[in-house]
Amino acid sequence: MYLHVGNQKNIRQKDIIGIFDMDRTTTSKITRKYLSEAEKNHLVSAANEEEIPKSFVLYRDPKDGQNKICFSQLSTAALIGRFDGGDGVQ
Repeated sequence: MYLHVGNQKNIRQKDIIGIFDMDRTTTSKITRKYLSEAEKNHLVSAANEEEIPKSFVLYRDPKDGQNKICFSQLSTAALIGRFDGGDGVQ
C-alpha cells in the first residue's frame, strides 16, 4: 500500500518512519537543524511547492536506503487517517 501525501506524490507505507506536524515540530532547534541538513544534502522534496506545508513525512527511500523528507500541504490528521483508514493508493 502507498500513502498519497498530495499532488500525486505517493510513499510506500512500509517505508514511512513518521508523520510530523510542521507547527509543533519546527519549534525545536534540533528538528530545524535536522530539516536544514536534510535540505542541504538534497534529501527533501515537496508534494506541492506552491502551498505552505502543514506536515512532513520522514521515510526510507527503497532505492538508496537513505532517510528522506517529503513536505505535504495535508495535515497530520489527514495523512494518518489515510494511513490507518486504507485510503492510500494500492
